[in-house]
Amino acid sequence: MRKFVLTAAVAAITAVSFAAPSQAGYYSDDCQPYCFIKKVKTYDYYGNVIIKKIRVCE
Repeated sequence: MRKFVLTAAVAAITAVSFAAPSQAGYYSDDCQPYCFIKKVKTYDYYGNVIIKKIRVCE
């Protein structure tokens, strides 16, 4: 009986863990996040310019 309860608990936790990430990317009422590309200029140890493109979403 104890093994059955333990197995049922593990199965329930597994089912819930798969359901949460599937809802993470869902936006209702056409409320999509606003995203843009930002360029960041940095310098390395030798003074060379490094430009990174970073995606920023609000």
